[in-house]
Amino acid sequence: MFEIIPSIWLINGKCVRLKRGDFATEQVISNNPLEIAQAFEDHGIKRIHLVDLDGAKRGEPKNYHILEAITGYTNLLVDFTGGISTDGDVIKAFEHGAKTITAASIAAKDPDKFAQWLVSYGRERINLAADTDPQNHKVIIGGWLKKTEIDLFEHIENFYEKGLKYLKCSDITRDGVSDGPNFELYAQIREKFPEIFLAASGGVRSIDDFKRLRDMGLKAAVFGRAYYENIIKLEDLDKFIAETN
Repeated sequence: MFEIIPSIWLINGKCVRLKRGDFATEQVISNNPLEIAQAFEDHGIKRIHLVDLDGAKRGEPKNYHILEAITGYTNLLVDFTGGISTDGDVIKAFEHGAKTITAASIAAKDPDKFAQWLVSYGRERINLAADTDPQNHKVIIGGWLKKTEIDLFEHIENFYEKGLKYLKCSDITRDGVSDGPNFELYAQIREKFPEIFLAASGGVRSIDDFKRLRDMGLKAAVFGRAYYENIIKLEDLDKFIAETN
């Protein structure tokens, strides 16, 4: 099964969009993230990716109240991310209704801790985000504000060997600009880690992109800007979901 997962990015409790993760490009889409989530649910979406950008910048989640509202007033499965760095953060996310959490920075800064989370909370609930600039394939963290010297493929392999099942990968140069996904990057990951449940993120511009990613063997695609700019419409999602199911 191939899953399409809308992303809702939060700053100060509002739904926003950015280009290539640049906070200077912030545009407020809505003051009511719950309303956006409910619209997705009404059109057959089962899961959303809720990104706490305040938390990503500060290293500590800040928008638990939005998570709680969405899980309290919808049946959506929510994957929560942004600044999760302690066991307390993980537990609090689950207490506020998250089905899964996705972590990026802590996996780079303290790989032993992230590996322990896979054991403690189970690999069905702990996802890795490994985001990169394809020019050098180095991992980028902290809401894409901090570069590392960690090789993307070595980073994935480290956790793959320790039981990682779910991976979200973004080419940050394509995020929020609707230039199309980096199909070559995802083909490389699929070749090296054929058993991993890979979700593409960044650059989706059409239903055809979903179809190509699905046919490549990916398990999911995270999208946002193409929908918020009305390039992909809810009616398009209806049709694709019906065909996929």
